[in-house]
Amino acid sequence: MANKKTVFITGGTGTMGWAAFQELLKYPSEINIRLLARKGPKNFKLLTPYLNYPNVKIVWGDLLDYESIQEGIEGCDYVLHIGGMVSPAADYKPYTTLKTNVKAAEYIVKAVQEQPNADDIKVCYIGTVAQTGCRNYPIHWGRTGDPIKISIYDHYAISKTIAERVFAESGLKHWVVMRQSGILYPALLHNMEPIMYHVPLNGVLEWATVEDSGRLMANFVTEKNLPEEFWRSFYNIGSGKDYRLTNYEFEKLLLGCIGLGDPKTLFDPNWFTLKNFHGQYYADSDKLEKYLHFRENLPVEMYFDRMATMVEPYFRIPKFIPTKKLLGFGTKPFMKKIAETKQWGTLDWIKNRDEKRISAFYGTYEDWKKIGSYWSMFELEFPDKHNSAAEEFKLDHGYDETKPTAELDLEDMQKAAEFRGGKCVSKKMTKGDMFTKLKWQCGTCGEEFKASPNLVLKGGHWCPDCTIPTVKWNYDEVAKTNPFFAQVWYNDHKEDEHNVYYFDELFEGWERKK
Repeated sequence: MANKKTVFITGGTGTMGWAAFQELLKYPSEINIRLLARKGPKNFKLLTPYLNYPNVKIVWGDLLDYESIQEGIEGCDYVLHIGGMVSPAADYKPYTTLKTNVKAAEYIVKAVQEQPNADDIKVCYIGTVAQTGCRNYPIHWGRTGDPIKISIYDHYAISKTIAERVFAESGLKHWVVMRQSGILYPALLHNMEPIMYHVPLNGVLEWATVEDSGRLMANFVTEKNLPEEFWRSFYNIGSGKDYRLTNYEFEKLLLGCIGLGDPKTLFDPNWFTLKNFHGQYYADSDKLEKYLHFRENLPVEMYFDRMATMVEPYFRIPKFIPTKKLLGFGTKPFMKKIAETKQWGTLDWIKNRDEKRISAFYGTYEDWKKIGSYWSMFELEFPDKHNSAAEEFKLDHGYDETKPTAELDLEDMQKAAEFRGGKCVSKKMTKGDMFTKLKWQCGTCGEEFKASPNLVLKGGHWCPDCTIPTVKWNYDEVAKTNPFFAQVWYNDHKEDEHNVYYFDELFEGWERKK
């Protein structure tokens, strides 16, 4: 068919990419699919059933193979860049993660720009909620344009933030950035990693289901009436109000759906951190839903119950065992052992007085001691989840957001820069032009940099040297000079703190920079 669309997918064998692939397969007469996949026994086995599909082409290669990227993009209409290195591999291999995720973004932009129809190709880049970091109450409501604040140690988020900047400043005419939240999918029930204790119990997250995420990608391709203002914008992906959960509520639902009971029977509260793990309720996730209508809107309790039916039957055995007997099988000691994992477990940090980790995730050793091991002494918080509450907690973006974008001018840029502790150095700007780069000066390091008003005001980016820490995290100095950033730093940190976390020193015994 002459009107058939061709879609190139990266990350198609991953969680979200596979869901997108399955949804797009429902349109065999409308869509040709090219799926990038690394060669290997696992992918060969997974993709063999699709090799004879007339509308499916497997592009064997990887994100660092430019010829594979070219092959996938040549003649295509849509690019869904979902792939990349993610945790836990990203935690263990920070430099490889940085190289892979950033270089892939650069390769995709380059390959699109080389096409004769570059202005017509629609590109969706999947970013992450991790780019805006920890957002504990009362700054738990987030929206695009909020400050980029990558959690200390989160090298995955660093790579995704740099890659986002590549797309947003590429000059492409039809790109969108969609920042994905945590994804709910059945294999979550398999995860027994020490990172499960890195989350604050009172932290929050608006989750997205894997089914919603797959539909989002398919609807992005099939929707025929997307207005021009939809493009060159940033969006947050979430499954809506019912999927806004505190981390304690999430643990309760996850454990409950397979019969493991209440978190209070399996964990002590001081196994968990107090801060420095990403999460927020989205004040603006409904915006994407209005454009692309991707939500299933299944009540969250029913969704967790459905997840439990989609994993191996032995996961449901605890449902048939009384809680006392279950604990007698050593379930709690097993859970504690995970928290004691060398280098990555929270209790290992405490045992060895790992000052850097304790500082980042608790504040001080005394702050950890105050948590205690008794749930009766730990106060659980449950912030309001309704959108009507979001306005009360909205962060200041430093310019008049009621003003139409087409009316924003140099004076608005100067005000925004001043609120970020810096200056807009450029002397001229065409009113409403959000995509021509201006020159700015950072008030923390004094360096000048170029960035589009769209990236700064709508994306929440600022000085790449200070807010994208590829050498060190020095957020206390940034917050002292940048009121915009201070809104999200001092919520969890004392004003007189001055801890600098250097990139290299965090990975002794792990991957080293080549």
